[in-house]
Amino acid sequence: MHDPVPVALTPKTSNDRLLMHVLYGMHTVAWLSLGTLAVIALVVNYIKRGDEHHPLYLAHHAYMISTFWWTVLWLVVTSPLYLLFVLPGMAAHGIVGLWYLYRCLRGWLRFTNGATP
Repeated sequence: MHDPVPVALTPKTSNDRLLMHVLYGMHTVAWLSLGTLAVIALVVNYIKRGDEHHPLYLAHHAYMISTFWWTVLWLVVTSPLYLLFVLPGMAAHGIVGLWYLYRCLRGWLRFTNGATP
């Protein structure tokens, strides 16, 4: 086995931090755009994750990506509840929406404090 090649961590600029805050903000208010902002932020997360070497930033990109896909999964799984009656479906999607909001705010606060998600 060979030793992995160490990657020099480039210092993060204020623009890098600003982009992460914008991405968290887009994910957080995605419900205003019926998810369009979350999809745009997701694409940027995938693009930036490919260029990223800093462990904190990598962890937060992965956190936002996984939060998005878990939310989509739970929205699809709970969608059949609308067939029973509208109320169970709305309640389930409301709970999923609150969970998504919680995950976005939790990750954003942890990023602000320099902690991994």
